[in-house]
Amino acid sequence: MREFGYQRVEDVSGAVALLAADPDARFLGGGTNLVDLMKTGVERPARLVDVRELPLDGIEVTADGGLRIGATVTNSDLAAHPEVRRRYPALAQAVLAGASGQLRNMATVGGNLLQRTRCGYFTDLSKPCNKRAPGSGCSAITGEHHNHAVLGASDHCVAVHPSDMGVALAAFDALVGYETLDGPGELPLADFYLPVGDTPHRETALPPGALITGVTLPPAPVAARSRYRKVRERASYAFAIGSVAAELDVEAGVVREARLALGAVASRPWRARAAETVLTGAPADGETFAAAADAELAAARPLPDNGYKVTLMRNLVVAVLTELAEETAR
Repeated sequence: MREFGYQRVEDVSGAVALLAADPDARFLGGGTNLVDLMKTGVERPARLVDVRELPLDGIEVTADGGLRIGATVTNSDLAAHPEVRRRYPALAQAVLAGASGQLRNMATVGGNLLQRTRCGYFTDLSKPCNKRAPGSGCSAITGEHHNHAVLGASDHCVAVHPSDMGVALAAFDALVGYETLDGPGELPLADFYLPVGDTPHRETALPPGALITGVTLPPAPVAARSRYRKVRERASYAFAIGSVAAELDVEAGVVREARLALGAVASRPWRARAAETVLTGAPADGETFAAAADAELAAARPLPDNGYKVTLMRNLVVAVLTELAEETAR
């Protein structure tokens, strides 16, 4: 690891000003992803601006009944908060499904949103990777790709986004707040992550030098009936090979409202709009749930070694929706 500067900040405007003055600086939260990437040489910041002391560690209920979560809230505190568990249980479940307890104690909400892909070629400087070195090629397409994207990928990148938290936030229509030298701004999570296209190195729509200040969850009564389910290759902490965040409102056996997001299938948390369209107004039964999954996965373009994900995700969607429907019926 090469030498770098370090500076701790205590106010948001000062943090933003420091990064504006030094384009090679990076914000440091828990460091659970950034420091690893510095060790491998993928990230080479000249300075780390430590934002952990900023007054962004609160969780509060908004006036309209939503929830505002500060960017420096740790994953452990987020998952344990009573209002998160009561109002948005899938979010608490998603956070607890990610990483180990030690990492959750360090990782922050803002950092979780900005974590980079865990593709092995991205972290291997000896291999071509368009996300790390634009124009160099994508080694995963012809190499090891069993846990790579089946939706929304391109010829330039087939890596998946690793966040569990992001999948739940996508289902909840979260808004990401940020601060720049020009003042505060906000992005819907649906627009926060950019399609991979031919520029996989451009991952988010954040303005240059922006500091994430928090996440707002809009009020959604259906969110209290939500669930996150993750499939991984070992029962202890591991990245997903497929995950689902789902909310379901059923009345008299008919789906009134449904929200669905998929994880570990694309370069960003994947909002399943086609599936939601099939579900809304249809009978809450296995046939409908399977049709919804099929509608979403019709666009899947698996590689030779990850076609299993299509079947896995179909079964996972049906299982989670069935559990929620049965729970609502009780």
